Amino acid sequence: MTRRNPPLTEPQYFILAALMDGPLHGYGIIKAAERATGGRVRIAVGTLYGALERMERAGLVAAGHEEIVDGRARRYYRLTEDGTEALGREALRMQQAAAVVIGHSRDAGAAPA
Repeated sequence: MTRRNPPLTEPQYFILAALMDGPLHGYGIIKAAERATGGRVRIAVGTLYGALERMERAGLVAAGHEEIVDGRARRYYRLTEDGTEALGREALRMQQAAAVVIGHSRDAGAAPA
């Protein structure tokens, strides 16, 4: 992978994945990532907003509208075209990496010829 397209971190991957169905606010992103992973991935608030800020600068997500809920601003984020492409590249990279191990496991179980 080039420096221009570095692999995504696990939190970045699941943040982008959470936005595939449409814009979400921070808490919605956290909950979507937890649901998608059966609770295995729990993104801390500080991790989330740091990652969103970096991904926004990189053009992977964009901040959308804000609303006030219980006196607090709630900002919604959406996936950009570049974010969709980065997510697809990362999914393919992980699939190819998994295929190496899965293929090796199958080969190890086969009787020698």
